[in-house]
Amino acid sequence: MPQFEKSSVHMRDPERVEQIICGLIKGGASKLQIITDFDMTLSKFAVNGERSPTCHNIIDNCKLVTEECRTKLLQLKNKYYPIEVDPHLTMEEKYPFMVEWYFKSHTLLVEQRLEKDKLAEVVSESDAALREGYEQFFDRLQQHNVPVFIFSAGLGDVLEEIIRQAGVYHPNVKVVSNFMDFDENGVLKGFKGELIHVYNKHDGALRNTEYFKQVKEYCNVVLMGDSLGDLSMADGAPNVENILKIGFLNDKVEERLDKYLDSYDIVLVKDETLEVPNAILQKVL
Repeated sequence: MPQFEKSSVHMRDPERVEQIICGLIKGGASKLQIITDFDMTLSKFAVNGERSPTCHNIIDNCKLVTEECRTKLLQLKNKYYPIEVDPHLTMEEKYPFMVEWYFKSHTLLVEQRLEKDKLAEVVSESDAALREGYEQFFDRLQQHNVPVFIFSAGLGDVLEEIIRQAGVYHPNVKVVSNFMDFDENGVLKGFKGELIHVYNKHDGALRNTEYFKQVKEYCNVVLMGDSLGDLSMADGAPNVENILKIGFLNDKVEERLDKYLDSYDIVLVKDETLEVPNAILQKVL
């Protein structure tokens, strides 16, 4: 596949990748499901050298948040993001710090009494950007009725609004994320359900066994993520026959490439497009 010749594409074992893709092609549309992360996987990491906002950043930077709160959220990010991407710490070591980060930032957001009906405007005014080729990606999957499970440690309400405004929130898409809980006046009072952060997606996957049971005949999986924590997103899927793991490595490339190559079948380095996933889907569907 010509797309595999791009300098951004890295594989530890190209023959194995070919085998998996052959398995996916054999199964076709009727056996395929997509399990994907959102922030910096479906959305861009950077545009023209400027970092793109995650779902949390969109709220952090919006006009509904006071300057004081924004400063505190930025301090949290400056403290915890380096821990999240530190190549020398294990996922287990990072875990408590992620819980702390999310808990503190969500507490700050609740204090801001954000209003539900302002979210659409906040998203449309933001710099949210999906990776190039996203229309083709979502539309093709919808045409072939391929289930898409978006599993995000971001903010579900913001995520849904981004894909809705992009025109790709099709009926085959299911979003599991951190959803805001609003009171009867539409004011944020907390968050629903269990917290999902970067490194507890395994537990989240197991909590979604109902969904995975419904799609159990889809035994071929394309998994897409940008963190090693995303590799456990398919842990709730029962009889998986073929799984192709595509990892987007956006940051700290030199220090982390080796680990990513050990874990993902295909690693896309600083690639802001969905060209490679789209090329694979074109073969399979």
